[in-house]
Amino acid sequence: MSNAALTELASHIRCLSAEAVQKANSGHPGLPMGCADIAAVLFSEFLNFDPAHSHWIGRDRFVLSAGHGSMLQYSLLHLFGYAVSMEDLKNFRQLGAPTAGHPEFGHIDGVETTTGPLGAGISNAVGMALSAKMLGARFGQAQIPSKIYTLCGDGCMMEGVASEASSTAGHLQLDNLVIIYDSNRITIEGSTDIAFTEDVAKRYEAYGFAVLKADGHSMDSVRAALTASQTTGKPTLIIATTTIGKGSPNKSGTHKVHGAPLGPEETGLTRAALLPGTAEFTVTTSTAAFCKEVAAKGAAKRLAWEKAHSAWAISNPELKAKWDLFFAQTLPDLVLPEYKVGESIASRSSSEKTLNSIADQVEFLVGGSADLDCSNLTRMKDKGDVNTGAFAGRNLHFGVREHSMGGIVNGMALFGGLRPYCATFLVFADYMRPTIRLAALMKIPVIYVFTHDSFFVGEDGPTHQPTETKAGLECIPGLTVYRPADANEVNASWIAALKNTSGPTALLMSRQNLATLQESVGQDVTKGAYVAKKESGAKADLIILASGSEVKHALDTAAELEKDGKSVRVVSMPSSAQFEKQSCDYKKSVLPCDVRKRFAIDYGSSYSWHRYAGIDGLYACVDTFGECGPGPKVAEHLGFTTAKLAEKARGYLKA
Repeated sequence: MSNAALTELASHIRCLSAEAVQKANSGHPGLPMGCADIAAVLFSEFLNFDPAHSHWIGRDRFVLSAGHGSMLQYSLLHLFGYAVSMEDLKNFRQLGAPTAGHPEFGHIDGVETTTGPLGAGISNAVGMALSAKMLGARFGQAQIPSKIYTLCGDGCMMEGVASEASSTAGHLQLDNLVIIYDSNRITIEGSTDIAFTEDVAKRYEAYGFAVLKADGHSMDSVRAALTASQTTGKPTLIIATTTIGKGSPNKSGTHKVHGAPLGPEETGLTRAALLPGTAEFTVTTSTAAFCKEVAAKGAAKRLAWEKAHSAWAISNPELKAKWDLFFAQTLPDLVLPEYKVGESIASRSSSEKTLNSIADQVEFLVGGSADLDCSNLTRMKDKGDVNTGAFAGRNLHFGVREHSMGGIVNGMALFGGLRPYCATFLVFADYMRPTIRLAALMKIPVIYVFTHDSFFVGEDGPTHQPTETKAGLECIPGLTVYRPADANEVNASWIAALKNTSGPTALLMSRQNLATLQESVGQDVTKGAYVAKKESGAKADLIILASGSEVKHALDTAAELEKDGKSVRVVSMPSSAQFEKQSCDYKKSVLPCDVRKRFAIDYGSSYSWHRYAGIDGLYACVDTFGECGPGPKVAEHLGFTTAKLAEKARGYLKA
């Protein structure tokens, strides 16, 4: 395509971006203006997309990791004919507008993932590239020809999650991944020289990437780098040298253009210099026609893919049936392990049995652990491993990289076709919390398996005892947390997680053995809470609340109090998030309003229970960082014996 047409397109990107930021009086014009030339070449000549069918499976994916430069993406989406109007651009960053300050998946056509926290988009892109490889290994790479392009900046390169994810991509040799690094050497505080002087090229070469360089303002240079990236046989990093705010007559190349509007006068001068004689928020007929032509070529590529895919489907009916199953992710009627009442088994161990039973029945389930599958017990037996150049397996190895693990599985869920889970110790959920939050924000169905859920980790001490972590996870809107009390609740929690397609689910499992309870048999765990033991009298004197391993403590404590003639109810609450979704009548049936004496037992923070036990409730919880020692001795030291809990309850009831 002619460089003149691309230059005019880039000028529109610069002007629309600057004008939208100025109208909002808020935003980041520097990156969109600096990367306009790169974006013009990428979208016009390399990216396979069809704006009229933006969810076409065979499309390439573009991820704007540097999400603060969102007006770059919004301008492109509008210009190429996605469902993004000029009014949407004019309403940039306004309440209710789809053009939020940072791109949000599900809110605007053409945005593949929610970005904003720097570096997260790179990890999502790695997950998308991995999914494309894994699906290609199952159905043929011609069915999944997708390339994944992600645009990042200096800030992304500084964030650890980008390093973790890039290390994984290099190890796996994901040659369908292209990272374009906008190297403009400017951050909010000024020149990158004040904090960032490493040799990024050498770092990425060490990861196993092909590293290319380009002048980000030369169409020919950008084109040559993108052309070379198609055949490197490795994941590719293109280091594109740019000038931040390119096109602004007086502010380009300075940190002043990074995160603030140009100002009304400078914005006007920019359009006058780049597109003389045109009014703000307008597009020339020549650029409109050019973008329409590019979109038409994208539609032709989609139609060609669909024709080839239809022919493949006719020749491969069994594979086509599997394809439909993978992308619909329809669950069969699952048959799960059964457990005898009284049988003692750690919930991580019963989870392993449940997971492997599911794995035999749900072929699109894939996942792995952050170097802990022998401790998390999350390996699917006889299902093969994914590793360098080998993508037919189902077990993933993320290495000791919790943060990028979370971002990678987010990317896999967004790509479609596979249902990912990942695992680590519960205490290390904090390492991946930003990506868990993003999964909840995007409402994508990732499953997290967090084991070693309490101070029964024991001798590893407070650094590994997640006393406050469950409460912290429960604070994330849209994340459903299950902490099962026994093997029966484990089965039910896994099924609930698989059926939850509108958000992520965290499953919290114990290391220590748990007795399989008669009280959990036949209960509807998906309601979040149920009455595990009814009171002996007409009205309960006390309600004891617990989840996980503490439910057995609650039942034993209730039995002791019943010997005193007290009427005690025990409530198992594996998921407060699910309980809050139930009707008021159901919640009252579990927690009657007229029983104000309530006792919460938890090996972790009391914050999980304040809304249920109340300000005048009794708490046997751990609001410290735990202790080092054998688990049972730590439990006794902290007061978690039936005798001590019963004595505490007696004093409360007398008071």
